[in-house]
Amino acid sequence: MKRGKRRGKVRGSGTLAADFTRGMVATGLLTAVQDRWVTGAEPPAPRTILRHGLQGGAALAAASVAADALRTRDYARLALAVAAGAAGVVMIEHLLNPAEEPPQERPKNEDPHG
Repeated sequence: MKRGKRRGKVRGSGTLAADFTRGMVATGLLTAVQDRWVTGAEPPAPRTILRHGLQGGAALAAASVAADALRTRDYARLALAVAAGAAGVVMIEHLLNPAEEPPQERPKNEDPHG
């Protein structure tokens, strides 16, 4: 029996969805469990666990694509994977952790360094 070639896959690597799920579960668990036994520490909010989990999933999925692209010397795909991963993490941050108030512009004559 012949086995077909698996295009674009490293032997033993998962799919993009599997990488996302691994990153999401690992990061969500770390967020949920870290600092739980420190005196006076409150458990993280479920929204924080969700946000960190989704960001971890996006980061791991992008890193997996970037590593595969680096292995095959596909530098355009590498740059695109890193950019997409960063955009995904920032988008999740803005959607699940919105600022209380929009940032206000500093007067033009004010020195930013004090």
